[in-house]
Amino acid sequence: MSTLRCVALAIEGAFRLEPQPLEDERGGFARLWCRDTLRAAGLDEARLAVMQTSASFNRRAGTLRGLHFAWPPAQEAKVVRCARGRMLDVLLDLRPGSPTWLRHVAVELDADTRQSLVVPAGVAHGFQTLVDDTEVHYMMNEAWRPDCAAGVRPDDPAFGVAWPLPVAAISERDRDAPDFDADAHRRRWSAGGEGR
Repeated sequence: MSTLRCVALAIEGAFRLEPQPLEDERGGFARLWCRDTLRAAGLDEARLAVMQTSASFNRRAGTLRGLHFAWPPAQEAKVVRCARGRMLDVLLDLRPGSPTWLRHVAVELDADTRQSLVVPAGVAHGFQTLVDDTEVHYMMNEAWRPDCAAGVRPDDPAFGVAWPLPVAAISERDRDAPDFDADAHRRRWSAGGEGR
């Protein structure tokens, strides 16, 4: 039977999900999501519920989306998977008080390995496509809230994220986000609730 491995990342509460596919003459079968496996890794029930799924379709290599997160009181956690193509996925911990505050991790995801990432609430997420025609799927534990939606600039020197390709496409919102101000961020975070 196919299994799913849950590997902790260097950001508190973030995991890489690694399917262990079964192969035979027909092709293969892989488990991509399993509540029991995630529960055993310490994820609570609220972060396991799927409320909404979405996909992004990216025409060109070098397309950059992010870094996006939600302010409290939103508790938007997500699972991100590359369904077609290849991308560099980045998680940035923006939760004041977290032991991994302002740390980021970068993980390459592709359609062949079928791996995915669990992104905790309050951790910013973004990616850059490494090949043309990359499709990204998201599962979220709560519906998107425009009143809580936020982002930080993906090239902000405060974070030191090294994107592998020149940027081929980016939204104005992502490109023009203001410089990160840690004190202002902490104040806004506290005004919305704990968010952890």
